Amino acid sequence: MDLRHLRTLAEIADRGSFSAAAEALGISQPAVSQQVRTLERELGEPLIDRRGRRVVLTARGELVHRYARRTLALRDEFERDFAEAGDELAGHLVVGSSTGLGEHVLPLLLGSFHEQHPTVSVTLRVESTVEIIDHVLERDLELGVVGAVRPHRALVYDPFLEDKIILAVPAQHRFAGRSIALDELRAEPLILMQSGAGVRTVIDEELRRAGVRQRDLRVAMELGLQESAKAAVEAGYGVSFLSSLAVERELRLGTLGVAEVEGIDPVRHFSTVRPATRAPGRLVEAFLSWCRMKLAADFGSKLG
Repeated sequence: MDLRHLRTLAEIADRGSFSAAAEALGISQPAVSQQVRTLERELGEPLIDRRGRRVVLTARGELVHRYARRTLALRDEFERDFAEAGDELAGHLVVGSSTGLGEHVLPLLLGSFHEQHPTVSVTLRVESTVEIIDHVLERDLELGVVGAVRPHRALVYDPFLEDKIILAVPAQHRFAGRSIALDELRAEPLILMQSGAGVRTVIDEELRRAGVRQRDLRVAMELGLQESAKAAVEAGYGVSFLSSLAVERELRLGTLGVAEVEGIDPVRHFSTVRPATRAPGRLVEAFLSWCRMKLAADFGSKLG
């Protein structure tokens, strides 16, 4: 059985389409289809239900997908350990991250790490916190960075970075540069992140502690991405609680303003997560040391 065919099936299952899998693998869509047909002939079973528009694995396909992920993870672990056995730092470093740091901080850390160690190739997988933790549990990832901790005896979490949640406002808004009372916030059109988002979870808890319920607020919109919320604030549709890391550029350019809200101090804690049953490999240790050095220099007190 060709491992390339297993990886192709895994990409299709994870990304939900043949075209997305082809793009991720760097091959044509017909080549993806051919590899799946070859794998199905070898196993004598259909692995993908092609009746609908969306790709759905059959029961046999789900079974193959589970074993494919384990097999590919084992192969990656072997290649990593073999590469790390040499004197020079080399190999392939894969880091998973939830969207907050995956959009703004980790690309810079990984880029500078690769610049320092050009024989190390790097991959950043950005998914939800739940998905990243699941990948680490399944040994599909050796290292993740997440915005919430889900305790599990097979996982080890370590503090990584603190991110202050700020109230972003239009640059010329009357709140800009001020400290405002909760009553002022209640009367202002508010743009919220969607339920379940890390920033939303922190804000909901902080406001609840301060005695403010969502029905007390003048919610104008709920949006799924911080980039969408930033654009809406810049356009003057309301104010929004956002990650301070996500708005650094806009604050520097003066396209957004910031206000403090009295009575709340929302902070999001990011942690690394890795398997408890395996010591971190040489690449992961080197990258974490690099992060500690860079974050101490760039963020100072925000370090976890």
